Amino acid sequence: MQSGPGKTLVIVVYRPKPGMEAELLQLTREHVPLLRREGLATDRPVVAGRATDGTVVEVFEWAEGGVERSHSNPVVLKLWERYAAACEIVPLNQLAESSTMFASFAPLDLG
Repeated sequence: MQSGPGKTLVIVVYRPKPGMEAELLQLTREHVPLLRREGLATDRPVVAGRATDGTVVEVFEWAEGGVERSHSNPVVLKLWERYAAACEIVPLNQLAESSTMFASFAPLDLG
């Protein structure tokens, strides 16, 4: 992950484990609000979508230093344990959609 001084915009790709689609969607709803409460993510709106294979794509912005601080935050680490049980985090280029000029995903409502 590229990180450095300042804010960092990231695209994260979550491939659900069998039977864990609903849990992954719930985690995606909780993720950035939790990071914001911990001072780790900005207020930039989150965008999330679903690939044709059911993989969830999330775009959000880390606050300055948020990436580094997240790795020692017990609240975040607990959330990441839940993610590990529900999905695999994979590179964006593993999605078929990433090979097209305009990668398109079905929008997800996180509200």
